[in-house]
Parts: sequence; C-alpha cells; structure tokens
Amino acid sequence: MRIAVTGSIATDHLMVFPGRFADQLLEGRLAAVSLSFLADRLEVRRGGVGANISFGLARLGLRPLLVGAAGVDFAEYGRWLAGAGVDTSGVRVSDALHTARFVCTTDEEHNQIATFYAGAMSEARHIDLAEAHRRRTLDLVLVGADDPEAMLRHTATAHRLGIPVAADPSQQLARLDAEQVRSLVEGARYLFTNAYESALLMERTGWSEEEVLRRVGTWAVTHGAGGVRLLTVDRPPVPVPAVVPQRVVDPTGGGDGLRAGFLAALSWGLPAERAAQLGCALATVVLESVGTQEYKLLPTDLLASVECAYGVDAARDLAPHLDGPVPDERR
Repeated sequence: MRIAVTGSIATDHLMVFPGRFADQLLEGRLAAVSLSFLADRLEVRRGGVGANISFGLARLGLRPLLVGAAGVDFAEYGRWLAGAGVDTSGVRVSDALHTARFVCTTDEEHNQIATFYAGAMSEARHIDLAEAHRRRTLDLVLVGADDPEAMLRHTATAHRLGIPVAADPSQQLARLDAEQVRSLVEGARYLFTNAYESALLMERTGWSEEEVLRRVGTWAVTHGAGGVRLLTVDRPPVPVPAVVPQRVVDPTGGGDGLRAGFLAALSWGLPAERAAQLGCALATVVLESVGTQEYKLLPTDLLASVECAYGVDAARDLAPHLDGPVPDERR
C-alpha cells in the first residue's frame, strides 16, 4: 500500500518545567494571565505531525510519501528523513520562510503549554496532491494538521481521485469553522481524534456521535493511558487498552506514533483492532524517548510488548510484518 502523509513539518523546542502549571494559575485572574515558567531542560528536536507519522511508518518498513511544506533550513532535516526511508519528493521547500516551529513546555504532571509558528507551512496550500498520484498511485492519504487551506485542498483532491482518506484534523480543530470541519470529516474512511477533540469536533460540526459515524468508516478515539476506542456505525465500540510504558520520558509525539502503527498494520491487511494494538505499542515506544523521532525500534521488543498487552495471537499476526520471531503458543 502506498500511503501519503500530509501534515506539518516542524522543529520542536521541548522544555521541562519542574513544577505544576496549575499552581501558578490564580482563580479569578485568568482573564489577564502574564506568566513565565523557568524551564530546567531544553531539547531541540525534529518534529511536525506529517514528518513524525511518516518517520514512524518508515521505521516499520514502509516507504511513505511525505507531503508538506518546509523552509530554507530543511536540507539537513530532509536528509535525515530520506535516510530513515521516507520519500520526501512531495515536500515543497520555501525559498523565503523557515520551517515551522513548535515550542512546548511540559510540567511535572505532563501537562503542556505550546505555541506553534507556521512559517513555511503556509505554503502547503500550493501543493497539488494529484501530481503525486500521477507519478505513482496513492492508496491512502492521511490528512493531518497543516495549513488549513492545504488540508481542505488535499481532502477534496483525494475524494475527487477516489483515494481513501484518513482524516486527522487534531490541533487545527480549534481554528477551523463548522463547514471546514465537515468537509474534512465527510467521507473519510478513518477518523482520528483524542477524547477532547472528539467533543470539539461534534461541537464544531453540530453532529452527534452517531451522525459522525454515519459519515466515516472507523473513528479511532484516543484516551491517553486509557488506550483507544474504535467506533463504527451500528456496532459496539471496540476498546483497545494502552501498552503501559515503563516510564514516560516525554509525551510529545505519542499520538503520531499511534497513527503510524495503525496505518502500517492496515497496509498489511490487518483489521482495525490489530492496527490499534500496534499503534498503542509504537506510541509507548515514543513516550519512553525524548523527542518524536529519536526512538529505537527493535522488532523483538515491540512484539514482546504486544504479546504482553494483547496476547500471543496479536503478536503472531504482527510478527511476519515486523521480521520478528513468531511467538510460541505454549508460552
């Protein structure tokens, strides 16, 4: 399966505040907040949802096409992604703007305050997905958080060309209006949101959960440590528990890892429940590392996590695709 991942390409500046944001917020004074948090650690990492998901897919042995816009400073980042196995021929490189920046501070309870600077991402609206499809047929397009006009254009192009869409509006839901959100969701084969985004999506569209499900194939709703719920119209929800991490080092990028694992398993012809299980396992690998693309991925360790969380049958289904040993049913 040839997967195109559209979405942001960014540099992450990740800081850690050794306290609780909540302790600094004064009741009755939230209308005029002026705060500064003294961070005691800074990590500068590669990021962006499009790049992160593409990187995860490449780590799992696929060669995804990354579709997005980057800046004049992209050369080294581009070599990194290409070296990992990502096809970067779909990246538009601006001749004037810098690559987008994500600046995020995390407190001791893993709450986050972040700012995103779009930079060259604003040029993603000029990318024509149809050109990539003409060069080599696309079997699935994930439309991730990006320049809003680009998200709408890619969705419309994919539907016009008959390419299945995985809608993942995530951070951009807060910026999109009702009609835009409806356009991104309507007709998607897969829809990804976290629990808060689910409520926001329904508020924006005016649709109930059932009305959303009548318009999409499978809706994957992530609940952090609570795992994933797979929703499909006229069927009971399928809960998929999370893979418990040994230690959460950095929560940034866990959702991108989940999406990469989910899409990879789908490309192998596995059902949505198995896809969610692999996604949860990969998300945990990301959570146990600092940064969103610095994790090591060992098939044997990943399969061991899957077997521990979901049983030997799940590990056996995934093993042939991960080049790992097939678990012994007698264990």
